Amino acid sequence: MTLLITIIPSIAILLYFVFSDKFKEPKKIIIITFLFGILITIPAGYLNHYIIEVFSNKNKVNNALLGGFFAGGLVEETLKFLVLYLYVLKEKAFNEPMDAIVYGVVVSLGFATLENYDYVFRLAEQYKMQPMDMALTRAFTAVPMHALCGVIMGFYFGMYAFVSGGKNLSLALIVPYIFHGTYNFLCYFPPYYIFVVFILLVFSYLLHKNVKETQKMKGREHEEKII
Repeated sequence: MTLLITIIPSIAILLYFVFSDKFKEPKKIIIITFLFGILITIPAGYLNHYIIEVFSNKNKVNNALLGGFFAGGLVEETLKFLVLYLYVLKEKAFNEPMDAIVYGVVVSLGFATLENYDYVFRLAEQYKMQPMDMALTRAFTAVPMHALCGVIMGFYFGMYAFVSGGKNLSLALIVPYIFHGTYNFLCYFPPYYIFVVFILLVFSYLLHKNVKETQKMKGREHEEKII
């Protein structure tokens, strides 16, 4: 049961965004993107550990800044962004703004799935929690946070690739980084991080709704990239 609660939230959110796409993406690319999300947890783990190990001290604010805006947000969102930029962007099936949201969510949830497993089955004791309690808590906080940051990254990445280019590429990394960093920072001062999840939910809903309504007006799937 604990394993199911650890994995099911990621899969459920992923399926929602995959099936909300009017023009479904190839299963092969979805699977590969998800696997890339899992794989990048490995370098993320090493980089996060190194940053904390070298720069942490007894100051709670210092450690919160490290865990939020460096070891967490910066490392993890950059790696997700690189999957979109170096792999997804080159695929022929990547041909409209909604695709960017779908793949942004997929890579984020690939990452969240393995990270969640690690927290539940390895780190729960370190946080003085039972594995089941850790799984339930993260099912409503960290996992949605990753997915919603993927929506935001995907939205701006789609705007960059298909609409107006320019600064949207930077925003695709900066905006989710700010949200993720703030969430991780506030995890050191619970329960304030919950407000970040709520703001993320509202913001992501509006972005996804905007792209979904635009997609509904299209008779077929086609976009010309401007990059």
